[in-house]
Amino acid sequence: MRRTNDLAVLIERWFTDRLMKHRGVSSNTIASYRDTFRLLFAFAQTRLGRSPSQLTLRDLDAPFIGAFLEDLETKRSASVRTRNLRLTAMRSFFRYAAFEEPAHSAHIQRVLAIPSKRCDKRQLRFLTRPEIEAILDCTDRSTCLGRRDYTLMLLSAQTGLRVSEIINLDRDSVMLAQGAHVQCVGKGRKERSTPLTKVAQQALRRWLKEPGKRGATALFPNMHGGRLSADGVQALLNNMSPKRASTASPFAQSGCRPMSCGTALPWSCYRRASIARSLPCGWAMRRWKRRYLSSCTS
Repeated sequence: MRRTNDLAVLIERWFTDRLMKHRGVSSNTIASYRDTFRLLFAFAQTRLGRSPSQLTLRDLDAPFIGAFLEDLETKRSASVRTRNLRLTAMRSFFRYAAFEEPAHSAHIQRVLAIPSKRCDKRQLRFLTRPEIEAILDCTDRSTCLGRRDYTLMLLSAQTGLRVSEIINLDRDSVMLAQGAHVQCVGKGRKERSTPLTKVAQQALRRWLKEPGKRGATALFPNMHGGRLSADGVQALLNNMSPKRASTASPFAQSGCRPMSCGTALPWSCYRRASIARSLPCGWAMRRWKRRYLSSCTS
């Protein structure tokens, strides 16, 4: 007997079989694709007047998907990059549906033919050392949360770790013995060891002496002992705005927005150390350590 709704079955198999079981994609990719379909179903409820359980594959045609992408840019003020990211999720699903539902091949091909939108690629900017110091001065190091924010910002500035990498660090991810470094699992599930300068080592030693809140294992926990979220880091950065900095500081004069983790490193003296992120074990070589780490602390 023909199923009355093939869309629900296809989406479930796409998530469980194709993405999780066969491809083994990361949890971040699953969450991104999930959010795409949540937005799509909300748009279908408004535009078509149908709940997600009433939708069929025929309802998701090329004009409908195009209207959904246009709605993201106009009403939700999404960027072109976000629009293309949602389209990537839709393409992945429809490529899977092409094998499962060959009777809808023409319908699926029209959706897959929707092009990505071109956008301008702006040059990445980074803050100078005085500007970074102005941001760090905004933290109140007389409190536990202030000392956490200071260490987090200092570590992110000197290592260039992404936000997801920073918040997923554990206390045992930091090695402060000879050849001090921090270990993390980054984008693409790549394990990296990033060397630490003396300034970062001193800050981390002081922070690790702080008693763990409620037995927290995260290196930078929130006030409840759990892990910081990406939104929590964003709120932290928003609080470190030029208004809170001194009006005489270079940061306030430049009017530059707060830094974001994962962009170009702000201190030129730490850029050489960051090269080791792409070297599996290169930081452990004595010659490399003497040549680069000594220049970072000079």
